[in-house]
Amino acid sequence: MHFKYAMCNELYENWDLARQFDYVARCGYTGMELAPFTLTPSVEPADVREITPAKIAEIRRCAKNSGVGILGLHWLLSKTSGFHLTLPDADVRKKTVAYGKALIDLCSELGGNIMVWGSPKQRNIEPGVSRDDAFRYAADALSELAPKLVENNVSIALEPLAPAETNFLTNAAETVQLIEMVECPNIQLHLDCKAMWGGELAPDGSRVPMADVIRRFAPYTIHFHANDPNLQGPGMGELDFTPIFAALQETHYKGWISVEVFDYTPGPEALTEKSIAYMKKIEAACNP
Repeated sequence: MHFKYAMCNELYENWDLARQFDYVARCGYTGMELAPFTLTPSVEPADVREITPAKIAEIRRCAKNSGVGILGLHWLLSKTSGFHLTLPDADVRKKTVAYGKALIDLCSELGGNIMVWGSPKQRNIEPGVSRDDAFRYAADALSELAPKLVENNVSIALEPLAPAETNFLTNAAETVQLIEMVECPNIQLHLDCKAMWGGELAPDGSRVPMADVIRRFAPYTIHFHANDPNLQGPGMGELDFTPIFAALQETHYKGWISVEVFDYTPGPEALTEKSIAYMKKIEAACNP
């Protein structure tokens, strides 16, 4: 079994699209995961509804010419304004649903089918909002997106994020609770190494092995981000990916493995090249 490797594009600051796609292709990646704010005319506040058909055609052309597929979108609400998933304000949630539908359209028009929903600030439970209400508000909003997801063959991959980043959906179990409330096959689970490191904790506070999390939640998992807790790429810190990749192999994971980094200090070239070299080395070791 061989994995499909993709790169998240926001680290290629000031690179034009053709250069981004061509470079990741040369490095051996076959997919690109796009952050919407890197595509909009205004970086902040970003609004995907401002992306023109001509721009979408350009992005698709760059991908096609490079041979790299656009798998979908992430950082969905990053650098936007006025959206939130769990606020009591029904108007804000209505606007968030409308924007979610625009993101689904964009993802589909680009040829992608995965939208990673992280956006910790836009889902935090605010003071005075109960946890039950937060789940209800989020489930209602996602349920409104469900028909459009199915119609466009796009799936939302809900991303647990560690308590250091958010107070809502901080681990896989809590995220699956929301997934089961919505009951839509196009809303499933995303796992991220950095997030699992910080959020998957046993009752005694010890860290649950990532391989155990992968095995337990394999039936829900449709997307995966590879990174190190030091915020750089896989193999660029102390995290050993051998048990992680072994668990993905064991559970017959068929989705993408996307590299998402947050510390760009080594530079985009080093982050891109070292990450895939390490991942292919670990994959080979898991396939003797």
